[in-house]
Amino acid sequence: MKIIVCVKQVPDTNEIKINPETGTLIRDGVPSILNPDDANALEQALQVKDANPGTEVTVITMGPPQAKEMLQECVAMGADDAILLSDRALGGSDTWATSNAIAAGIRKIGDFDILFAGRQAIDGDTAQVGPQIAEKLGLPQVTYVKEFAMKEDGIVVKRGLENGYEMLKVKRPCVLTAIKELNQPRYMTVRGILKAAKQEIKVWNAEDIGVDKTTVGLKASPTNVFKSFTPKPKGAGIAVEGDTPKEKAANLMTALKEKHII
Repeated sequence: MKIIVCVKQVPDTNEIKINPETGTLIRDGVPSILNPDDANALEQALQVKDANPGTEVTVITMGPPQAKEMLQECVAMGADDAILLSDRALGGSDTWATSNAIAAGIRKIGDFDILFAGRQAIDGDTAQVGPQIAEKLGLPQVTYVKEFAMKEDGIVVKRGLENGYEMLKVKRPCVLTAIKELNQPRYMTVRGILKAAKQEIKVWNAEDIGVDKTTVGLKASPTNVFKSFTPKPKGAGIAVEGDTPKEKAANLMTALKEKHII
């Protein structure tokens, strides 16, 4: 069995800064980590590998050269192979352009049984790239996966919803996006760290994956950040005093009248 996991290196901070000219994230000087939902996706792939000897897990990402460190972490956790899509032509891609590049990279990898991805990245929170990749590869997809089970005739998953869940069966190959409730990501092992130190991280550029350069990069991205700002902090709340609900309601009405709200 062959499994591919889409991962992303994201800033490990709430102090996100935006380049005012390009509308893209400024990543210089900001510590980066493996995107949390992607860690859940990788963990599920590794659990399938543990239960099915001979399974190969490949992680793929798009980003700058420093994303190699994140891929080495994935190898240290148990991934067999790692691929970095890195090229100035890919820089500044929005979700549509990013999915074009990653889909091209996946086509170059070849046939696979399952493609896992995180639900969304914490630096954008769009939850769009995984589904877009599925559409561009023409594959069935299930998002927000919180439970996973392999069956002889397919895969059964529980999909989390705001007001409940769905039980779905999907045939392979397919695309599944994970949420944090799916599992608890494992730590890197000493053996894995030693392996990762020796592992060659493959780096593919736009020409290597055969992607149309007019469909990737900043100029090809139909969306961009128009404005970024920090919301003003809310004022301190007040506690309505009173011994009974009726008394509290009366005191609340008095306070609202004093502020000319009513």
